[in-house]
Amino acid sequence: MSTVSLKVSDPLAAQLAEMAQRRGISKSALIRDALEAYLHGGGAARPGSALSKAADLVGSLSGPEDLSTNKDYLRGFGR
Repeated sequence: MSTVSLKVSDPLAAQLAEMAQRRGISKSALIRDALEAYLHGGGAARPGSALSKAADLVGSLSGPEDLSTNKDYLRGFGR
């Protein structure tokens, strides 16, 4: 196993120590687990709009396209 050294801020070091203690594992094991999860999960979430994330759902339901354009659908709303 290779050794890697890194520097973290004091608040991050405190969070790391607390989480490792809660899980009952070493800080090194916690960092290894987090790094593996990050690398196997494809890294950080890809940026995008809400529409791009729900694009596969667009058009999957039937009904009026925009409820706000038909005053009948809004009758009694908010009362």
